[in-house]
Amino acid sequence: MSGWSQRLMTALFGPPSAQPATIDTAAIPAILPLRPIDLSDDSAVTETLDLAVRVGSVLLDAGTGAIDTQTQIQFVASTYGLEQCEVDVTYNSIVITAHRGASLPPATTMRVVHHRSLDFTRLSAVDQLIRRMRHRALTPAQAHRILDTIVSAPHPYPRWVATSGWAGLAASVAVLLGAGPVIALVAFLTTIAIYRTNLALNQLGLPLFYQQVVGGIIATIPAPIMYLLSGPLGITVHPSQIVATGIVVLLAGLSLVGSVQDAITGAPITASARLLEVVMMTAGIITGVTLTLQITQQLGIDLPMIGTTLVQGFTRMPVQILAGAVAAMCFALASYAERRALTAAALGGAAGMATFLTTVNAEAGTVAAAGTAAILVGFAGGLVARRALVPPLVVAVAGITPLLPGLAIYRGLYGLVADDRFEGISNLANAMAIGVALAAGVVLGEWMARTLRRPQMPFRPDVVSTRFLPRPWARPRRS
Repeated sequence: MSGWSQRLMTALFGPPSAQPATIDTAAIPAILPLRPIDLSDDSAVTETLDLAVRVGSVLLDAGTGAIDTQTQIQFVASTYGLEQCEVDVTYNSIVITAHRGASLPPATTMRVVHHRSLDFTRLSAVDQLIRRMRHRALTPAQAHRILDTIVSAPHPYPRWVATSGWAGLAASVAVLLGAGPVIALVAFLTTIAIYRTNLALNQLGLPLFYQQVVGGIIATIPAPIMYLLSGPLGITVHPSQIVATGIVVLLAGLSLVGSVQDAITGAPITASARLLEVVMMTAGIITGVTLTLQITQQLGIDLPMIGTTLVQGFTRMPVQILAGAVAAMCFALASYAERRALTAAALGGAAGMATFLTTVNAEAGTVAAAGTAAILVGFAGGLVARRALVPPLVVAVAGITPLLPGLAIYRGLYGLVADDRFEGISNLANAMAIGVALAAGVVLGEWMARTLRRPQMPFRPDVVSTRFLPRPWARPRRS
């Protein structure tokens, strides 16, 4: 890393950590076990297997790819002496088997991953725990205690902060699409209604598909209302800005990156399951938006199909880049990311949006521009992860959120409702291509960052962080 970039990273994230990168961003070195493990001791083998599978469950729950999760599980097991392990990671389960030689039966454990609310702080904490395991600074018992605290700790922010993060994401996307203060405020309030409604429905046990349908309906209702009020209010209203903003918010957080990563890296079963989930959740959004648009037409309200575009010339690029940075930061905040991750997410969002707009203004296609921007976001996420101790997944998912194809989906749905089948199918296909390009670009960018070599910095095992030690005042985590 050059001198000016090193000074910039130090100014943004502080001095470099004494811990090297995790296996997310660097190859696994050949290390000796913490201490020789007695393979005939069932309790010691079970303790190590349980630690490895629990670490993997947190990573898989956060959207980490199946191959990366498998590699991390094998790394944790080998760190404590179980070098011959077979790991099978599927969509919602992890199976690990340790071979103990010809005279002893293999030891096997399994864990089912239950999906919970996304918490990037928990993911970062496990990432830091693996860094300490890498240098053999923890015994299995100590690692278990820290992991217990990480999993049971409360969210770092209150619920209203997460709600504000989702609402801020919507307002930023509205500004990104060219909306004024009034439409941005409408998007802000609409997203609060979506989030709080779906939270209540989730507590009642309603399946996520129907929650997405309800979210699509709520996201679309303000569009015809504001369109009718545009005359009395004396403002210009593009309904596509309102609907597209709601679609982006509902798409944010889906495991699109993980599904494409699994398909590319050789985990087809997990990729199929994750992709099916993304398709079903997107279909829920489409159902809700389509129903509302059809009802709107039945009431005699004809909304204009195209009223805005993401590409608005070089003169407005600074505003759009700033809006992309704020949108990425708000998504990270809504996902309970820690403070240093917010800065990294904002930088990723700004870099991705600048690359996308520059590429499109240079008369490249939107799919190619989305893929190029995603490559930069994934590459930056891998590099920032080394400096700021932020998992690459946090920067990648947050950085591509402003580029999600909400506007293309709206145009496709409106074309289908207006009986323009060709236009509708073309826009929906374009939206799908943009989504795949974003996910594939992130995977390629992370691979590029992972292949870069960096000198190992000294590690001080005597410096032990107390951040995740048990706290008697900690409240239980709420889902």
